[in-house]
Amino acid sequence: MVKNQPNILVIMTDQQHANMMSCTGNNFLETPAMDSLASSGVRFTRAYCTDPVCIPSRFSLMTGRMPLDIGLRGNYPEKTDNIPDQIKKQGAGWLLKEAGYDVAYGGKKHFPKLSAEDLGFDYITDDERDILPEVCAEFIQQDRNKPFVLVASFINPHDICHMAIRDFAQTDFDYAILENCKKELEVLDQALKFPEGVSEKDFFAKYCPPLPDNFQPQKEEPEAIKKLLELRPFKKDARKYYREKDWRLHRWAYCRLTERVDRQIGRLLKAVRENDKNQDTVIIFTSDHGDLDSAHKMEHKTAFYEEATNIPLIICDPQNQNQGFEIHQPVSNGLDLLPTLCDYAGIKVPQGLKGISLRNYVINNNWKSEREYIPVQSELGFMIVTKNYKYQLYDEGNNREQLFNLKQDPGEMKNYAKDPEYADVLEKHRDFFKNEWPDKLAEKK
Repeated sequence: MVKNQPNILVIMTDQQHANMMSCTGNNFLETPAMDSLASSGVRFTRAYCTDPVCIPSRFSLMTGRMPLDIGLRGNYPEKTDNIPDQIKKQGAGWLLKEAGYDVAYGGKKHFPKLSAEDLGFDYITDDERDILPEVCAEFIQQDRNKPFVLVASFINPHDICHMAIRDFAQTDFDYAILENCKKELEVLDQALKFPEGVSEKDFFAKYCPPLPDNFQPQKEEPEAIKKLLELRPFKKDARKYYREKDWRLHRWAYCRLTERVDRQIGRLLKAVRENDKNQDTVIIFTSDHGDLDSAHKMEHKTAFYEEATNIPLIICDPQNQNQGFEIHQPVSNGLDLLPTLCDYAGIKVPQGLKGISLRNYVINNNWKSEREYIPVQSELGFMIVTKNYKYQLYDEGNNREQLFNLKQDPGEMKNYAKDPEYADVLEKHRDFFKNEWPDKLAEKK
């Protein structure tokens, strides 16, 4: 029997896009732990982060706010002022602790001028890998007379970042990363290995993922994308110098790193099941952002393309009888997680938050939100996501305004903003954009 206040386990990965699970039909990796969550819960196929890089996305996940609320765009916390105390006090940890929960956080933090403790959590380990599931298991298995909330934040498949940095390091910053990331490089090298006993010819013929359909750069690519590549020269050189085999090997390693974190998640889920917590625990699985995974000849993140912004989101609620259900409405993990946690805890959502609780989607699988769009930002510009479309306005450069029809063009190869047949759709999305960021649309001309 589920308690009025269930235990809540939030599992986060880093840099995992939505299709990096075998339950999505991806045949190039096996993720039994994630698949088990999808088969027993509700999977949101159109979940988006608030900003496709770590620090702003993680800020949103734990506060329910857009990063721009504190002036944050991209991984540049030094450009933000000190976080207001009111925002800290309304962090997920404090809200749930005040609601009577035993609250803990383990693993990767990467917040802007914040610690897990600032947000109300007891920080139980800074390990992001194999020790993390064991420490979390110990926390889950403790005898207690109140429910718990636990955030388990894993690092992978983020180690994929280091492949292009190592191959094309040029700046002092690049070399500092390589010097300080020995473990990351060790794990990456393991992921890059061919299967034992397989020749290179057979590896690329039978095992290695092919290039994606949207491998080539987008037609009328925004000038802002080129600027992004130039800001970090290793990204520009990866696009220029990586051969087809290099890109495919990058995809291979990304799959292996995702399998690695899946095994770690599996050990954590085993602890929940062995401790008879299944019927008392809501499990939420998501990631902070994705990886471009060779789409448009790019790796890393930051751009608005689906591979960087569309992330996994699964909610397993023991009260839900319709297991394995999929929701295709756009949702925001960063804006919607905190209201969802509050809903499960039976507490009011802080005023001023834009997100909604996703619990109704989980309990009533056909529930429809009245929300017409969700917002996404980045250091490059701003985006609105609707049922079938994405509207983007970059800060500067040619082809600033972008409209994608995801139903007709899921690979985002064509910009429909200049197509006369989409004039009405374009104006509708401009209105949504103006509602969210009126000053930004005014700057368009």
